[in-house]
Amino acid sequence: MSKSTKREPARKGEESVWDYPRPPAIQPESRHVMVVIDGVVVADSNKAYRVLETSHPPVFYIPPKDVRTDLLVTSAKSSFCEFKGKALYAKYEHGNKSIEAVAWYYPSPDKAYESIKGYYAFYPSKADKCMVADEEVMAQEGDFYGGWITREIKGPFKGGAGTWGW
Repeated sequence: MSKSTKREPARKGEESVWDYPRPPAIQPESRHVMVVIDGVVVADSNKAYRVLETSHPPVFYIPPKDVRTDLLVTSAKSSFCEFKGKALYAKYEHGNKSIEAVAWYYPSPDKAYESIKGYYAFYPSKADKCMVADEEVMAQEGDFYGGWITREIKGPFKGGAGTWGW
C-alpha cells in the first residue's frame, strides 16, 4: 500500500519539502551539526551546508576539517546523482566497530555543487545520534536519500516503501 502523499501544512518557522527545488539547492548552515557513532563524535561543525531537494528532508554536508576522517575509509561503493555527479562512500572503522556506507561525499561534483566538494554527508540511521542545534534528528525512511528530519521539516517524505512512484 502506498503512503499518503498528502502534504503536511508548514506553519511559520517550518519548511515543507514539497517547496524545495529541483534541481537541489545548497544553503550554508550555521547551526551546530554533530554526528556520534559508537560514542565517538565523528563530525562536529558550524560550517555545514544543507542540500534541499523536492520531497526529501535536507541532507547536511560537513566539511572534512570538521570530520574525524581518520575513522573513515573510502569503500568500493559508489553511486551517481544526476545533479551532483559520482559519489563515493565511506565506511566507519574504530576498534571492533565497522559500519559500511555510513557516509558519502563527492570528490569531483558538477560545477553547480562545487561548494560541497569533499564534504561528508552521514546517514542518520547508521549513527548513534545526529544533531542539529540541540535537536536529535530522525532518519529519513528508506536510507536512499539520507535526509535529516528535524521538527521544522514537514513531509510527506519520498524514500520509504510505497513512495517511489510519487
